[in-house]
Amino acid sequence: MEDFLIKNYGLITHIVEFMAAVTGLILFKKYYSTAAKFFILFLVYIAICDLISAYTYLVRDNGVLGFLNTTYFQSNHWWSTLYWEVGAVVFYSFYFYKLIKTKLYCTVIKYSGLGFLSFSILYIIVNFEDYFNSFFPEIAVFGAIIILLCVTLYFIEILKSEDILTFYKSLNFYISTAILLWWLIATPLVFYNIYFSSADWDFVVLQDTIYILSNIFMYSIFTFGLIYSKPEYV
Repeated sequence: MEDFLIKNYGLITHIVEFMAAVTGLILFKKYYSTAAKFFILFLVYIAICDLISAYTYLVRDNGVLGFLNTTYFQSNHWWSTLYWEVGAVVFYSFYFYKLIKTKLYCTVIKYSGLGFLSFSILYIIVNFEDYFNSFFPEIAVFGAIIILLCVTLYFIEILKSEDILTFYKSLNFYISTAILLWWLIATPLVFYNIYFSSADWDFVVLQDTIYILSNIFMYSIFTFGLIYSKPEYV
């Protein structure tokens, strides 16, 4: 089972991503008048961006993009950092800002999100060379804090409202639960990237297994939530 997951890491990830995105597009009309429409568009964006990140397979072994082999773009660290480590966190800040009704909570999310974006841009500029060949634990941890903040404020607001009675019918509940668990599981792994090499194959297998199981869980929850939930008009 473990060997199957590792050998088909990219394929399985793309399948669950596109499964969630296609489900969202099929049900887009259902959520068109709600904030969830932004989430569906985000799922499409992530599926496309992750597919683009596979360009490195065309760089290896003098492939079609072999001319990139000696450039900054020979690996996709820069792209993953841009669209996921930074882009996804900025989106969720925007999404919860649109979702949450409490003015104080909205203000906290707004300025926290802007602070994260500003920090990320400055950090990348200062560490521009490393941007192309490594991931940044500092950005990952800061991003995880923003996700934790957004989800916590959402749950607090739900607990204070009558929505707690029907939380299991809310797409936003499933989104919040899935991203919270994914970031709590995945974020600590960035501190061990120095061990991600053929010299420590056991760690490579362990990390890839954790990532792929986390991805399957998150996107499956998204898909289930889109199908099962009722639209929330805010």
